[in-house]
Amino acid sequence: MAPPEGSTLYSTMIEIIPSLSILNGKVTRLKQGDYSEETVYKQSPVDVAKKFEDYGIKKIHMVDLDGAKKGSPVNYHALESVANYTGLQVDFSGGIATDGDISKAYEYGATSVTAASVAIENQKLFASWLLSYGREKITLGADALDMNIAIKGWQKSTNINIFDHIDYFHMRGLKYVKTTDIAKDGIQEGPNFELYKEIVERFPHVNLIASGGVRSVEDIQKLDELGVKGVIFGRAYYEGNLTLDDLTRLL
Repeated sequence: MAPPEGSTLYSTMIEIIPSLSILNGKVTRLKQGDYSEETVYKQSPVDVAKKFEDYGIKKIHMVDLDGAKKGSPVNYHALESVANYTGLQVDFSGGIATDGDISKAYEYGATSVTAASVAIENQKLFASWLLSYGREKITLGADALDMNIAIKGWQKSTNINIFDHIDYFHMRGLKYVKTTDIAKDGIQEGPNFELYKEIVERFPHVNLIASGGVRSVEDIQKLDELGVKGVIFGRAYYEGNLTLDDLTRLL
């Protein structure tokens, strides 16, 4: 897909990763993780994914919102459909808690998984996955509110500091971390650049994937300049504020 006429091309290193959140089998967005603040979209997960692929997107982040709340994945059928009908790499998340969950995710077409709650509740198990599945295949989900990690689909808060949490797994070979400032998620006020800057500076050998608050190409460019390796966006696209034509300037 060619960029729109008159647009400017930018050279960026950051990976552009759309979010595809699934609730009850449908594409759904939440506001700050609040399940009572849901917006359901008409297009099927496959139709949305195909459109991303048509514009040159290579990878999506699929969030099983039912699975995140339940504590074990639910929407494997959506994963399977997207994997079967597109050539996209799918990073699957939402309730991954056991080796069986990971095996099933791969069986249904995931190319990598992101896990969050298990890294709090069973640190040794998550650390073992970095060795058994490989650092390229396992991403730590480290989502925080007021600098403390939140788990279970952001429904449960902890008193564990985000930097301490990342550092624990950094010392055990972590390569990828996905971080959302929950206060910024779904409200279109811009990412927490200060948080991402500090993570990059503290952990230069960890690839940071930033999520939450992205409004525009300019936000993505700023994250790129900070050294962020990947950016996940959702609501800005689904509500038409960030278009795929905009993103072709970066792809």
